Amino acid sequence: MCADPNNLPFSNSREEGFENHIARLLASEMERPLQYAWYAQRRGFIRNTLRAELCDVIVGIPASVELVLPTRPYYRSTYVFVHRADAPFTIRSLNDSILRRVKVGVQFVGDDGANTPAVHALNKRGIVRNIVGFSIYGDYREPNPPARIVEAVAKGTVDVAIVWGPLAGYFAAKQAVPLTIVPVSPQVDLPFLPFVFDIAMGVRRADTAFRQQLDDVLVRRRDSMDSILAAFHVPRTDRRQP
Repeated sequence: MCADPNNLPFSNSREEGFENHIARLLASEMERPLQYAWYAQRRGFIRNTLRAELCDVIVGIPASVELVLPTRPYYRSTYVFVHRADAPFTIRSLNDSILRRVKVGVQFVGDDGANTPAVHALNKRGIVRNIVGFSIYGDYREPNPPARIVEAVAKGTVDVAIVWGPLAGYFAAKQAVPLTIVPVSPQVDLPFLPFVFDIAMGVRRADTAFRQQLDDVLVRRRDSMDSILAAFHVPRTDRRQP
């Protein structure tokens, strides 16, 4: 498995993430030993792990990524709004006027246009001055660096944040104050800026037989994988939420 050693809720070196749990399920079902190639999941991750043949599968990757051969998607999640449950406002849409009057936390990737959908959507609406940026990578010397944006909502440093669903659901459940999570609407901001993504597993493009084996497990053990995702509070748009 190609994995990041410091990237909960997805994976870490203690094998505590939901992708670690799913990898163990795969290995058991396929009767294969499980080993890891650890590498920080940022630019160059696929090139330096999967394509360098240090590992055989990335357990969680958008199904649209062209550098890999994807399996069938095993969940679909969405970006979400996160705010304190006691906040004096509600928010449902990127077009809600409240976004112009509160501090909005967003995650930045870089200055080359490869930013999160929230950055582009807010910029298109002229919502710039009240934006508070958080690096999507964070300070890698700290545990779980992407969690800072959710912690900022709980502390009141920002009023609302727009965060990838699995990250938001997991860390919101760990805060000392109740947080509210609402799926971002619209799911696709016109002309084409999606906030909802199918997540699959990725293998090397030549490994078609291995991809088929993984697909078979995904079908056979779907209920078990759904249970793992639910335990980590992953927001789903392909399943009715409890």
